[in-house]
Amino acid sequence: MSIGAVLALLRDDFPEVTISKIRFLEAEGLVEPRRTPSGYRKFGTADVERLGYVLRMQRDHYLPLRVIREHLDAMDRGEAPPALPGPDQRPGPVEEAERELSPGAGGSGVRLGRAELLAAADAQEGELREWESYGLISSGQDGGYDGEMLQIAKLVAELGRFGLEPRHLRGVKAAAEREVSLVEQVVAPLRRHRNPQTRAHAEVTARELATLAVRLHAALVQAGLRTLP
Repeated sequence: MSIGAVLALLRDDFPEVTISKIRFLEAEGLVEPRRTPSGYRKFGTADVERLGYVLRMQRDHYLPLRVIREHLDAMDRGEAPPALPGPDQRPGPVEEAERELSPGAGGSGVRLGRAELLAAADAQEGELREWESYGLISSGQDGGYDGEMLQIAKLVAELGRFGLEPRHLRGVKAAAEREVSLVEQVVAPLRRHRNPQTRAHAEVTARELATLAVRLHAALVQAGLRTLP
């Protein structure tokens, strides 16, 4: 089957799926359709079932791709996939924040073109232009996007699927800018110091402060959720 035929099959159960989403999952190594000599993708029934499994685990169980990959690897070895977490076992805001802040989570060294960013975030050109107009996403001087911008794009896209538009996220961006200002107040004197070791310490301090600020924000959200009726 062509990628268009696969999309038609999946859309009955997953109306939000797009061709860019399928390509992204392929780029992540979760599905490997064979290629014709001219380079066209050809999906088999097993590929469609595999894609359906990935999409179902994301939609119904909120599993991250790294965990879904572990499930697929187990099934490829003929083993049963790991047990699915119950609702009370899913990571909360604090755990999610710590995972996002773990070393390498930001995709250090990643450099993407505009089309690559759109495919990775499963977004459309019009959405990216809107994100940029609200200052949520910005490209570098070379027109490319780094790993942090990719993270932001994915998060903004996910929030959009719940009906939250960029205009709703202005408060989140403003809060982040205030936190950056707080960190800057602490580290600015260190960055201006003549001693190179002190300037290097400023960067470590900035990272630690940013991590604490994000964890505090996540903990406050988690505490607030507990008070909801």
